[in-house]
Amino acid sequence: MTVTRVAESRTEFKLKSLPENAISSVKFAPKSNQFLLVSSWDRSVRLYDVTSNTERHKYNHEMPVLDVCFRDAVHTYSGGLDQTLKMYDLNAGVETDLGEHKNAIRCVEFATEVNAILTGSWDGTVKMWDSRVPNCVGTYNQGNERVYTMSIVGEKFVVGTSGRKIFVWDVRNMGHVNQRRESSLKYQTRCIRVFPNKQGYVLSSIEGRVAVEYLDSNPEVQKKKYAFKCHRIKEAGLEKIYPVNAISFHSVYNTFATGGSDGYVNIWDGFNKKRLCQFHRYNTAVSSLSFSHDGSALAIACSQLDESQIEDPKPEDTIYIRYVTDQETKPK
Repeated sequence: MTVTRVAESRTEFKLKSLPENAISSVKFAPKSNQFLLVSSWDRSVRLYDVTSNTERHKYNHEMPVLDVCFRDAVHTYSGGLDQTLKMYDLNAGVETDLGEHKNAIRCVEFATEVNAILTGSWDGTVKMWDSRVPNCVGTYNQGNERVYTMSIVGEKFVVGTSGRKIFVWDVRNMGHVNQRRESSLKYQTRCIRVFPNKQGYVLSSIEGRVAVEYLDSNPEVQKKKYAFKCHRIKEAGLEKIYPVNAISFHSVYNTFATGGSDGYVNIWDGFNKKRLCQFHRYNTAVSSLSFSHDGSALAIACSQLDESQIEDPKPEDTIYIRYVTDQETKPK
């Protein structure tokens, strides 16, 4: 299989004034390829203007921050090890504590469909928060297992837990879970992202593997699901297998990027089961990825995540902004 390898060039640059510890999450603003929200283990949440390569805003939690999201261009949300959900008003420069979980908040997503924030926690629950009157409007058990990853597109809301369980919800009716599934991958779930067309989701594990799953339970549709190996490197006759930490969809083409602890970013065409390209190797593990809404830019966060692979000296925590081309992201 021929793979297009793309070297570093003017299409890619590093952000300046970066967090001082591992980067947990990067997310582009809705309807923008200019503003990027970043959470870090240095306890900060930062907003960058990637066009001018400047840090515009910064606020802190008491402890490391694990995830962030935008509600709109001026309101952001964040959560982490201090168990507290914060809202920040970018215009006023004011932060508000909205409430808390009984353990770390691992995931924060905005559900446009119901104008609510969803938080997934290591306490085994998802909470829904009304964005207009900031309070918790519902707590939903996820099988008493830690929430590790969540994704929402429209009404489709998919949660992955520590015991390889997958819960599929409809955010318009959280009274009952629509589907309970088990991951088709044998090892711990690292990331889940729903397809922009809502037909299914992509799931990655700590064992260099990605699964493409479909939500329709019709047996004919289920025949289309598959899994593949990736983020593995053969060195001196041995294959090293790396976790696949991050997935982000190109919302226009339904193709997706994966980032692994091998330091590589690959772009895949999930429907045609093809790898479209692989970028150059980054300085350390890829911890988070985010395509801008139009798919023109990809934010790539690089941070050493795996305690078993301590590099000395510790690699720099960096965020690259890459302007991608149709050749790299469009199905062939």
